[in-house]
Amino acid sequence: MSLPCTPSPISLPLIDIRRITWLALAALVVGLLGGAALASLDSRWLEPIVRALEPIGTMWINAVRMTIIPLVISMIIVAIASSDSLRSMGQLGGSALLFFLLSLAGIAVFTAFSAPFLLSGLTIDPAAAASLRETATSNSQRVTETVRGMGGVAQRLVELVPINPFRAAAHGAMLPLVVFTMIFAAALSRIPADLRDTPVRFFRAVSEAMIVVVRWVLMAAPIGVLGLALVVGSRLGIDAVQAVAHYVVVFAGLMLAVTLSMYLVSYLAGRVPMRRFAAAVAPAQIIALGSRSSSAAFPAMVDAARDVLRLPSPVVSFVLPLAVAIFRASTPVSFILGALFLGRLYGVPVSAGDVASLAVLSVLLSYSVPPVPSGSLFLMAAIFAGIGIPVEGVAILIAVDVIPDLFKTLGNVTTNMASAAVVAAVTERRARTGV
Repeated sequence: MSLPCTPSPISLPLIDIRRITWLALAALVVGLLGGAALASLDSRWLEPIVRALEPIGTMWINAVRMTIIPLVISMIIVAIASSDSLRSMGQLGGSALLFFLLSLAGIAVFTAFSAPFLLSGLTIDPAAAASLRETATSNSQRVTETVRGMGGVAQRLVELVPINPFRAAAHGAMLPLVVFTMIFAAALSRIPADLRDTPVRFFRAVSEAMIVVVRWVLMAAPIGVLGLALVVGSRLGIDAVQAVAHYVVVFAGLMLAVTLSMYLVSYLAGRVPMRRFAAAVAPAQIIALGSRSSSAAFPAMVDAARDVLRLPSPVVSFVLPLAVAIFRASTPVSFILGALFLGRLYGVPVSAGDVASLAVLSVLLSYSVPPVPSGSLFLMAAIFAGIGIPVEGVAILIAVDVIPDLFKTLGNVTTNMASAAVVAAVTERRARTGV
């Protein structure tokens, strides 16, 4: 028997979603171009517009983010506590983790073979290299302090079980929060039905209410995206990226390749037509590009998975939150390409063995990327030190991470949606064949 598909009882017309998506996309383009013009022309008359739109964009993204924690918690609790057996949810989670692992491994192998070739033509002017290294050294204190505060791998493993789940929620630590929620939901499923029914109904109501709030917030997406994109564009500048343009272009190209490959994966393994998948993922992609946050796009992903892809409720409620918490497809690209670029900048040879080690570590450590901007770059700092690359070099990657981060979030959101589609197809096939 196939898993039930329970679409939301309250739904915006599809035509409205399409109209909002196109308006948000237009706002994204106008905002980025307008901001870039501001940065390059130094137009004083545009500065008041940026100052006026920046709080509007911030308010909108805050409105999106305020729905994430209650939505994730309520969906996971309902999915696990309402399941007939924990074994079926374990199989669902196992399928998701397997997809995450295979995808990360494939991306790591692809990057390990293509990145050295794509950077082979990179030449860095000695004066520009010296300037970049000097800038990195002056900005290295923040990197060093952040890396020190993160602790080692053992500390991050311990923190997977939060001492205080409310503190984890307040700090945006999604993975520890998901771990606690899964444990709580599993315990809830073991108590008598008459006791379990009330909290499950409560959290189901919370989930549905948050979906309604999400749709209200998405109606304002064009205005919010315009404000965010204009600020991002105004901060790009041309001079800031000229010396590292090659790195930025290669990074963007690799992440675009990863993103496009997910359309094929969703079609071949998830049996979702590419056009339908594109329509489903587009709103989340636009929010991700505007906010540079995969988590901020999570509510839009839930909405599209339910109403456009019409995936089974357990997949939407369990696999998508799990993917947002731990599945970051951009990590192998960041690790390998960042090491190769900084190796050239500092004159540190990065051997094929180093690249292979980075590929393996990027897969194993991707789950522990801290919930901070450019989090994967801070995680890389300690790894790079092991192959002779100065820790302060990461400050250079952070300084130019505005553009790469756009493509990171684009790729992460797309792979998260593809994971839900593929797991749904695998689960359906397993239920049909009884395997």
